[in-house]
Amino acid sequence: MSRIAYFGPQGTFTEQAARRLAPGEELIPAETIPAALAAVRAGRADAACVPIENSVEGAVTATLDSLSEAEPLVAVAEVLLPVHFSVLTRPGTTEIRTVASHPHALAQVRHWVEANLPGAHPVATSSTAAAAVAVDAGEFDAAVTAPVAVEHYPLEVLATEVADVRDAKTRFLLVRKPGELPEPTGADRTSIVAAATNRTGALAELLTELAVRGINLTKLDARPTRNNFGEYRFFIDFEGHVAEPRIGDVLAALRRRCRNVRFLGSHPRADNGTTEIEPGAANEDFTDAIDWVASVRKGAQA
Repeated sequence: MSRIAYFGPQGTFTEQAARRLAPGEELIPAETIPAALAAVRAGRADAACVPIENSVEGAVTATLDSLSEAEPLVAVAEVLLPVHFSVLTRPGTTEIRTVASHPHALAQVRHWVEANLPGAHPVATSSTAAAAVAVDAGEFDAAVTAPVAVEHYPLEVLATEVADVRDAKTRFLLVRKPGELPEPTGADRTSIVAAATNRTGALAELLTELAVRGINLTKLDARPTRNNFGEYRFFIDFEGHVAEPRIGDVLAALRRRCRNVRFLGSHPRADNGTTEIEPGAANEDFTDAIDWVASVRKGAQA
Protein backbone atom coordinates (compact mmCIF):
# COMPACT_ATOMS: atom_id res chain seq x y z
CA MET A 1 0.00 0.00 0.00
CA SER A 2 1.34 3.41 -1.00
CA ARG A 3 1.35 6.38 1.37
CA ILE A 4 -0.30 9.49 -0.05
CA ALA A 5 0.19 12.81 1.72
CA TYR A 6 -2.53 15.39 1.16
CA PHE A 7 -3.35 18.94 2.19
CA GLY A 8 -5.40 18.31 5.32
CA PRO A 9 -6.53 17.90 7.98
CA GLN A 10 -9.23 15.29 7.38
CA GLY A 11 -12.32 16.61 5.67
CA THR A 12 -10.86 18.78 2.89
CA PHE A 13 -11.58 18.76 -0.82
CA THR A 14 -8.00 17.56 -1.22
CA GLU A 15 -8.87 14.44 0.77
CA GLN A 16 -11.75 13.81 -1.66
CA ALA A 17 -9.35 14.28 -4.58
CA ALA A 18 -6.79 11.93 -3.01
CA ARG A 19 -9.45 9.25 -2.65
CA ARG A 20 -10.19 9.60 -6.38
CA LEU A 21 -6.54 9.66 -7.50
CA ALA A 22 -5.29 6.90 -5.18
CA PRO A 23 -8.23 4.68 -4.19
CA GLY A 24 -7.47 2.23 -1.41
CA GLU A 25 -4.10 3.76 -0.52
CA GLU A 26 -3.09 5.05 2.92
CA LEU A 27 -3.87 8.77 3.20
CA ILE A 28 -1.67 10.96 5.40
CA PRO A 29 -2.97 14.48 6.17
CA ALA A 30 -0.47 17.36 6.18
CA GLU A 31 -1.08 20.76 7.72
CA THR A 32 0.00 22.75 4.64
CA ILE A 33 0.67 22.23 0.94
CA PRO A 34 4.46 22.64 1.39
CA ALA A 35 4.33 20.07 4.20
CA ALA A 36 2.56 17.54 1.95
CA LEU A 37 5.21 17.97 -0.74
CA ALA A 38 8.02 17.89 1.83
CA ALA A 39 6.77 14.50 3.01
CA VAL A 40 7.37 13.11 -0.48
CA ARG A 41 10.81 14.68 -0.75
CA ALA A 42 11.78 13.25 2.64
CA GLY A 43 10.48 9.78 1.80
CA ARG A 44 7.71 9.82 4.42
CA ALA A 45 5.14 9.54 1.62
CA ASP A 46 5.22 8.00 -1.85
CA ALA A 47 3.15 10.75 -3.45
CA ALA A 48 1.18 13.87 -2.53
CA CYS A 49 -2.20 15.23 -3.59
CA VAL A 50 -2.36 19.03 -3.78
CA PRO A 51 -4.67 21.61 -5.41
CA ILE A 52 -3.20 23.46 -8.40
CA GLU A 53 -5.95 25.74 -9.73
CA ASN A 54 -9.55 26.77 -9.20
CA SER A 55 -11.89 27.97 -11.94
CA VAL A 56 -12.99 30.94 -9.81
CA GLU A 57 -9.92 32.01 -7.84
CA GLY A 58 -7.20 30.88 -10.25
CA ALA A 59 -3.84 29.36 -9.40
CA VAL A 60 -3.00 27.98 -5.95
CA THR A 61 0.22 29.91 -5.39
CA ALA A 62 1.42 27.78 -2.47
CA THR A 63 1.51 24.77 -4.81
CA LEU A 64 3.26 26.68 -7.60
CA ASP A 65 5.96 28.02 -5.28
CA SER A 66 6.53 24.67 -3.57
CA LEU A 67 6.89 22.82 -6.89
CA SER A 68 9.44 25.33 -8.18
CA GLU A 69 11.71 25.09 -5.14
CA ALA A 70 13.69 22.33 -3.38
CA GLU A 71 13.95 18.84 -4.93
CA PRO A 72 12.02 18.35 -8.19
CA LEU A 73 8.67 16.59 -8.10
CA VAL A 74 6.53 15.65 -11.11
CA ALA A 75 2.79 15.32 -11.60
CA VAL A 76 1.62 11.91 -12.78
CA ALA A 77 -2.16 12.35 -12.62
CA GLU A 78 -4.86 14.95 -12.11
CA VAL A 79 -8.55 15.13 -11.23
CA LEU A 80 -11.21 17.83 -11.50
CA LEU A 81 -13.67 18.15 -8.62
CA PRO A 82 -16.86 20.22 -8.60
CA VAL A 83 -16.65 22.67 -5.71
CA HIS A 84 -19.85 23.01 -3.69
CA PHE A 85 -19.56 23.74 0.01
CA SER A 86 -21.34 22.83 3.20
CA VAL A 87 -21.80 25.27 6.07
CA LEU A 88 -21.35 23.55 9.45
CA THR A 89 -22.15 24.77 12.96
CA ARG A 90 -22.00 23.39 16.50
CA PRO A 91 -25.22 21.74 17.69
CA GLY A 92 -27.49 24.31 19.30
CA THR A 93 -25.95 27.36 17.57
CA THR A 94 -28.59 30.10 17.21
CA GLU A 95 -26.51 33.15 16.27
CA ILE A 96 -23.74 33.21 13.66
CA ARG A 97 -21.35 36.12 14.01
CA THR A 98 -18.21 34.54 12.46
CA VAL A 99 -17.78 32.31 9.41
CA ALA A 100 -14.40 30.62 8.99
CA SER A 101 -12.73 28.91 6.03
CA HIS A 102 -9.78 28.92 3.66
CA PRO A 103 -9.52 32.25 1.75
CA HIS A 104 -10.34 30.56 -1.60
CA ALA A 105 -13.48 29.06 -0.10
CA LEU A 106 -14.59 32.34 1.49
CA ALA A 107 -14.20 34.07 -1.87
CA GLN A 108 -16.41 31.47 -3.55
CA VAL A 109 -19.31 31.86 -1.08
CA ARG A 110 -19.06 35.59 -0.36
CA HIS A 111 -22.44 36.47 -1.94
CA TRP A 112 -24.18 33.52 -0.28
CA VAL A 113 -22.89 34.57 3.14
CA GLU A 114 -23.96 38.18 2.60
CA ALA A 115 -27.45 37.07 1.60
CA ASN A 116 -28.00 34.30 4.15
CA LEU A 117 -25.81 35.28 7.13
CA PRO A 118 -25.96 39.09 7.12
CA GLY A 119 -23.52 40.63 9.54
CA ALA A 120 -21.38 37.51 9.87
CA HIS A 121 -17.67 38.28 9.83
CA PRO A 122 -15.47 36.08 7.55
CA VAL A 123 -12.30 34.67 9.13
CA ALA A 124 -9.52 33.00 7.14
CA THR A 125 -8.08 29.65 8.25
CA SER A 126 -5.34 27.42 6.82
CA SER A 127 -7.88 25.01 5.24
CA THR A 128 -11.61 24.33 5.09
CA ALA A 129 -11.20 21.44 7.52
CA ALA A 130 -9.18 23.60 9.92
CA ALA A 131 -12.22 25.86 10.03
CA ALA A 132 -14.36 22.88 11.07
CA VAL A 133 -11.87 22.05 13.85
CA ALA A 134 -11.99 25.65 15.06
CA VAL A 135 -15.82 25.71 15.08
CA ASP A 136 -15.88 22.44 17.03
CA ALA A 137 -13.49 24.03 19.54
CA GLY A 138 -15.78 27.06 19.94
CA GLU A 139 -13.47 29.57 18.26
CA PHE A 140 -15.94 30.48 15.49
CA ASP A 141 -19.64 30.01 14.86
CA ALA A 142 -19.72 28.46 11.39
CA ALA A 143 -17.33 26.82 8.94
CA VAL A 144 -17.47 26.67 5.14
CA THR A 145 -16.17 23.19 4.34
CA ALA A 146 -16.05 20.35 1.87
CA PRO A 147 -19.10 18.08 2.19
CA VAL A 148 -16.89 15.24 3.48
CA ALA A 149 -15.98 17.26 6.61
CA VAL A 150 -19.23 16.36 8.38
CA GLU A 151 -18.05 12.73 8.41
CA HIS A 152 -15.07 13.69 10.59
CA TYR A 153 -16.35 16.37 13.00
CA PRO A 154 -19.34 16.46 15.40
CA LEU A 155 -21.02 19.40 13.68
CA GLU A 156 -24.44 20.02 12.16
CA VAL A 157 -25.13 20.94 8.54
CA LEU A 158 -26.67 24.39 8.25
CA ALA A 159 -26.60 24.45 4.42
CA THR A 160 -25.32 22.31 1.54
CA GLU A 161 -24.54 22.86 -2.14
CA VAL A 162 -23.36 26.38 -1.33
CA ALA A 163 -21.50 28.19 -4.13
CA ASP A 164 -21.71 31.58 -5.79
CA VAL A 165 -20.61 29.98 -9.10
CA ARG A 166 -22.56 26.78 -9.66
CA ASP A 167 -20.10 25.07 -12.02
CA ALA A 168 -16.90 25.95 -10.11
CA LYS A 169 -14.17 23.31 -10.21
CA THR A 170 -10.75 22.75 -8.67
CA ARG A 171 -7.98 20.74 -10.32
CA PHE A 172 -5.77 18.58 -8.12
CA LEU A 173 -2.45 16.89 -8.90
CA LEU A 174 -0.88 13.65 -7.73
CA VAL A 175 2.87 14.30 -7.60
CA ARG A 176 5.88 12.14 -6.76
CA LYS A 177 9.64 12.03 -7.20
CA PRO A 178 10.86 11.86 -10.82
CA GLY A 179 10.69 8.39 -12.34
CA GLU A 180 8.78 6.51 -15.00
CA LEU A 181 6.07 8.71 -16.51
CA PRO A 182 2.53 7.73 -17.50
CA GLU A 183 2.22 6.58 -21.11
CA PRO A 184 0.86 9.15 -23.58
CA THR A 185 -2.87 8.90 -24.22
CA GLY A 186 -3.41 11.49 -26.95
CA ALA A 187 -5.13 13.80 -24.43
CA ASP A 188 -2.27 14.81 -22.15
CA ARG A 189 -0.92 17.86 -20.34
CA THR A 190 2.74 18.83 -19.94
CA SER A 191 3.79 21.36 -17.29
CA ILE A 192 7.01 23.29 -16.79
CA VAL A 193 8.29 26.27 -14.83
CA ALA A 194 10.70 28.51 -16.72
CA ALA A 195 12.90 31.37 -15.55
CA ALA A 196 13.34 33.60 -18.58
CA THR A 197 15.99 36.26 -19.07
CA ASN A 198 14.74 39.63 -17.81
CA ARG A 199 14.61 41.55 -21.08
CA THR A 200 12.11 42.93 -23.54
CA GLY A 201 10.13 40.27 -25.38
CA ALA A 202 11.40 37.30 -23.36
CA LEU A 203 7.94 35.93 -22.54
CA ALA A 204 6.71 36.49 -26.08
CA GLU A 205 9.65 34.45 -27.37
CA LEU A 206 8.74 31.54 -25.07
CA LEU A 207 5.13 31.54 -26.19
CA THR A 208 6.21 31.80 -29.84
CA GLU A 209 8.11 28.52 -29.45
CA LEU A 210 4.80 26.87 -28.62
CA ALA A 211 2.84 28.68 -31.32
CA VAL A 212 5.17 27.87 -34.23
CA ARG A 213 4.88 24.17 -33.36
CA GLY A 214 1.09 24.30 -33.18
CA ILE A 215 1.05 23.48 -29.45
CA ASN A 216 -1.94 24.75 -27.50
CA LEU A 217 -1.23 26.67 -24.29
CA THR A 218 -3.67 25.68 -21.50
CA LYS A 219 -2.38 27.74 -18.54
CA LEU A 220 0.11 30.51 -17.85
CA ASP A 221 0.97 31.96 -14.44
CA ALA A 222 3.79 34.17 -13.20
CA ARG A 223 5.35 34.10 -9.73
CA PRO A 224 8.24 36.21 -8.39
CA THR A 225 11.59 34.45 -8.06
CA ARG A 226 12.05 36.09 -4.61
CA ASN A 227 15.61 36.97 -5.57
CA ASN A 228 15.40 40.33 -7.34
CA PHE A 229 12.43 42.65 -7.64
CA GLY A 230 10.78 42.31 -11.04
CA GLU A 231 12.13 38.81 -11.81
CA TYR A 232 9.52 36.12 -12.40
CA ARG A 233 9.13 32.42 -13.04
CA PHE A 234 6.54 31.39 -15.61
CA PHE A 235 4.41 28.31 -15.01
CA ILE A 236 3.35 26.98 -18.40
CA ASP A 237 0.91 24.16 -19.15
CA PHE A 238 0.32 22.96 -22.69
CA GLU A 239 -1.27 20.07 -24.55
CA GLY A 240 0.86 17.03 -25.33
CA HIS A 241 3.24 14.55 -23.71
CA VAL A 242 7.03 14.71 -23.38
CA ALA A 243 7.23 11.40 -25.28
CA GLU A 244 5.90 13.12 -28.41
CA PRO A 245 8.50 14.48 -30.89
CA ARG A 246 6.89 17.94 -31.11
CA ILE A 247 6.77 18.28 -27.30
CA GLY A 248 10.38 17.15 -26.96
CA ASP A 249 11.31 19.68 -29.64
CA VAL A 250 9.65 22.61 -27.85
CA LEU A 251 11.12 21.61 -24.48
CA ALA A 252 14.59 21.63 -26.00
CA ALA A 253 13.94 25.07 -27.50
CA LEU A 254 12.68 26.46 -24.20
CA ARG A 255 15.68 25.00 -22.39
CA ARG A 256 17.96 26.89 -24.80
CA ARG A 257 16.14 30.19 -24.34
CA CYS A 258 15.67 30.18 -20.55
CA ARG A 259 18.04 30.57 -17.62
CA ASN A 260 16.39 27.53 -16.11
CA VAL A 261 13.56 25.13 -16.94
CA ARG A 262 12.05 22.60 -14.53
CA PHE A 263 9.88 19.80 -15.91
CA LEU A 264 6.76 19.38 -13.76
CA GLY A 265 5.22 16.37 -15.48
CA SER A 266 3.29 14.88 -18.41
CA HIS A 267 0.05 13.06 -17.64
CA PRO A 268 -3.50 12.50 -18.92
CA ARG A 269 -5.81 15.51 -18.77
CA ALA A 270 -8.79 15.12 -16.47
CA ASP A 271 -11.09 16.80 -19.00
CA ASN A 272 -9.74 14.73 -21.95
CA GLY A 273 -9.57 17.98 -23.91
CA THR A 274 -7.52 18.45 -27.09
CA THR A 275 -7.47 20.94 -29.95
CA GLU A 276 -7.09 20.23 -33.63
CA ILE A 277 -3.43 20.05 -34.68
CA GLU A 278 -2.48 22.44 -37.48
CA PRO A 279 -1.07 21.10 -40.78
CA GLY A 280 2.67 20.50 -40.42
CA ALA A 281 2.53 20.34 -36.61
CA ALA A 282 1.69 16.66 -36.12
CA ASN A 283 4.22 14.34 -34.47
CA GLU A 284 4.63 12.54 -37.80
CA ASP A 285 5.67 15.83 -39.41
CA PHE A 286 8.39 16.35 -36.80
CA THR A 287 9.60 12.76 -37.21
CA ASP A 288 9.71 13.09 -41.02
CA ALA A 289 11.67 16.34 -40.73
CA ILE A 290 14.20 14.79 -38.34
CA ASP A 291 14.63 11.79 -40.65
CA TRP A 292 15.14 14.10 -43.64
CA VAL A 293 17.86 16.07 -41.83
CA ALA A 294 19.58 12.82 -40.84
CA SER A 295 19.45 11.66 -44.46
CA VAL A 296 20.94 14.96 -45.68
CA ARG A 297 23.77 14.68 -43.15
CA LYS A 298 24.57 11.19 -44.46
CA GLY A 299 24.61 12.48 -48.03
CA ALA A 300 21.72 10.22 -49.01
CA GLN A 301 19.58 13.07 -50.35
CA ALA A 302 19.48 16.81 -50.71
